Amino acid sequence: MEYIVSARKYRPVSFDTVVGQAALTTTLKNAVKSGKLAHAYLFCGPRGVGKTTCARIFAKAINCQNPTAEGEACNECESCQSFNEQRSLNIFELDAASNNSVEHIKTLMEQTRIPPQLGRYKVFIIDEVHMLSTAAFNAFLKTLEEPPAHVIFILATTEKHKILPTILSRCQIYDFERMTVRNTIDHLKHVAGQEGITYEEEALAVIAEKADGGMRDALSIFDQAASFCQGNITYQKVIEDLNVLDAENYFQIIDLSINNKVSDVMVLLNGVINKGFDGGLLIQGLAKHVRNVLMAKDPQTLPLLEVSDQQRQRYQEQAKKIDTRFLYQALRLMNQCDINYRQSSNKRLLVELTLIEIAQITQADDSASAGRSPRRLKSLFKHLIRQSTQPQTAAPQVAAAKPVASPHPASAPQEKSTAVGNSPLQAPSPKPGIKLGGLGFSWSNLRNNDKKSGKMNIIPGTPADNSNRPRTDMPFTQEDLELQWLSMCNRMPQEHSGIAARMKNMTPVITEGTAVEVTVDNALVKQDIDRIFKSILKTLQIYLNNSQLTLTILVSEKPAEVKILTRREQFEQMREKNPAVEALRQAFDLELA
Repeated sequence: MEYIVSARKYRPVSFDTVVGQAALTTTLKNAVKSGKLAHAYLFCGPRGVGKTTCARIFAKAINCQNPTAEGEACNECESCQSFNEQRSLNIFELDAASNNSVEHIKTLMEQTRIPPQLGRYKVFIIDEVHMLSTAAFNAFLKTLEEPPAHVIFILATTEKHKILPTILSRCQIYDFERMTVRNTIDHLKHVAGQEGITYEEEALAVIAEKADGGMRDALSIFDQAASFCQGNITYQKVIEDLNVLDAENYFQIIDLSINNKVSDVMVLLNGVINKGFDGGLLIQGLAKHVRNVLMAKDPQTLPLLEVSDQQRQRYQEQAKKIDTRFLYQALRLMNQCDINYRQSSNKRLLVELTLIEIAQITQADDSASAGRSPRRLKSLFKHLIRQSTQPQTAAPQVAAAKPVASPHPASAPQEKSTAVGNSPLQAPSPKPGIKLGGLGFSWSNLRNNDKKSGKMNIIPGTPADNSNRPRTDMPFTQEDLELQWLSMCNRMPQEHSGIAARMKNMTPVITEGTAVEVTVDNALVKQDIDRIFKSILKTLQIYLNNSQLTLTILVSEKPAEVKILTRREQFEQMREKNPAVEALRQAFDLELA
């Protein structure tokens, strides 16, 4: 007996046997019952969902001489029998992928003129209609717009966007849905029962997921698995035959990650890669797994899981012991890894770093577990700041240890000391604390006075603020003024780097006593300096130790415009100053070019 693959053997022959397209088949049956048939239909959708099959069932039902009350073909009349025996002269099929020229369409259009010999309609099924050339579409357009009364066109395509809008506007469009995992599993159970094949539901779920919504693909994979398993389809044999990564790996990775077992995760990853699986495939599968766990946490989203009943139960059990924040952060990390995977030159390292970060999500920030906890930038900066400030804080501590002469030794209180052996030592002073907030300042406060303290804000010094210097009105030189001016410009914040760069090119000048003048190029620069004028003045007074210092900002005067003379004007000017030039011109009879 000849072997027939399941995709052909169990191909639907009636609307009721079509899987997963209930709304669409109901519409077509109602059209057959009522007799309200359009002259053109367009069936579009992904591969293997029943477009051509429904077109054949519909064409058979249209020409049935005794349709049932539900709109199905009777399978007993001459029209149905001729169709079943593939000798019907009223139904034509054309593969547009190989017959896409203008000549093929013209030949087809000539056949539309001949009325049907048996039945009411001539039905033309054009498969993969998007493969027609533009010229073929144009040749087909006129007949499609005004076909004969006995002609019905059924077009099928997987790429609707490639069809001309003028064709789409003349057709009734039916969009076929992808097969759900549950519908695919149920149909595979039916086929397995008809073939006498034993199975595990988890194995059928793997086949349904591998088919990616196509029933024809699912039946083809089912035949392949049945041959490999020799009539007993098990989960382990299916994943071995299809080279699919076992879902148990995903459950183990998540369980190990929430327990911060990074080493075990790395060992598991190495085993997966040694089996020939790609690291990017692992990340994609793990992301889908985490998404399913997230859906399993809420009863409302539980129906979104397209898995078997056993898998759904496992997802629910794992979702109960995992925090939602862990799932969100893990999805974000894996999505970033998937984006960077193609561009990465070391793909395995990228996958390993991603899994390490996932395994550290639930780990405490200050944990001391063999250096596994991720170091935060803030704590790292604090550590570096303390190291950089140790040499600066050491000098005051040494200076404090030196004895200081007191004008009244008798009345001076004795310092507390700690004896180590026979040597008295001064009690150690506490280390000064460093705060991140003290390293910067707000430039917006330089524009006005500090209302709380009543002091004028100044541009802070480097390395220490000099706002507490005693103001003794000491004299200063031009060199001191220029040095403090340049230092002040270098200490300005980044957002005012523009005005600081301009001020570096300016030279303050002592005009009389403590009066200082600065000349700027234009009024716009003067406006920028006026916004921080008080802060600049106060800064110079403090750093030059002279509170009598005054500052004046002047705008340079524009030089008088010098008119550019033409060559003739230059010659006229030279002739007026020196008459010998005119005599020379006349002697040689020269003309100015």
